[in-house]
Amino acid sequence: MEPKKILNIIVERYKSILDKNLVGIYLHGSLAMECYTNESDIDLIVVVKEPMSIPDKKAIIDSIITLDNLPRKGVEMSIVLEKYTKDFIYPTPFELHYSNSYKYRYLVDSNYLCENSIDKDLAAHFTIIKHRGICLYGERIEEVFADVPREYYIHSIVNDIENAEKDIMENTVYIILNLCRVLYYIKENIICSKLEAGNWAKEIVPQKYKKLWKMLLMYILID
Repeated sequence: MEPKKILNIIVERYKSILDKNLVGIYLHGSLAMECYTNESDIDLIVVVKEPMSIPDKKAIIDSIITLDNLPRKGVEMSIVLEKYTKDFIYPTPFELHYSNSYKYRYLVDSNYLCENSIDKDLAAHFTIIKHRGICLYGERIEEVFADVPREYYIHSIVNDIENAEKDIMENTVYIILNLCRVLYYIKENIICSKLEAGNWAKEIVPQKYKKLWKMLLMYILID
């Protein structure tokens, strides 16, 4: 299914489930930054006014699990309270989380919820939404998301690569481009996608790696 159709279905389902508690639904990641590929996931942040009920949380999870023909990496979604998008704290609390990593657990245990915890990644997600995100429904980004202090954004993206030395053998392209994205921000203060970071790094890698780097970027575009 095309990403746009998936988003339309998700928005309508979330509106129905969350009703007046829903502040907005916001897209970030590669799809928002126009570099989506078949290897990308669909990244969403949902903002609500008040803590959610258990039935609403289960309905949200069911609304994702029952979607057909999702991309291979699926949907990654966190629901957060409006008070934390407007008055940021780090690490950031969330109401509910879903990603492919949790899909099996959700499928085999109808009582399981990844809920009411904290996530360092949210600092990066909020920052990308503020600079490059898309409001799919609800209040404007500028009205909902405060600026995340630079120190927390850096801590968040560095935390995301802390296991890079181990993970790079299994997920080579993703890790390399994530490292580039961190370096690009630290050196140039640019909020970017992994592909944009790869294009930036292409200009600074040693000449002997230029051909290899071009192949890496072509691999992303082909996917």
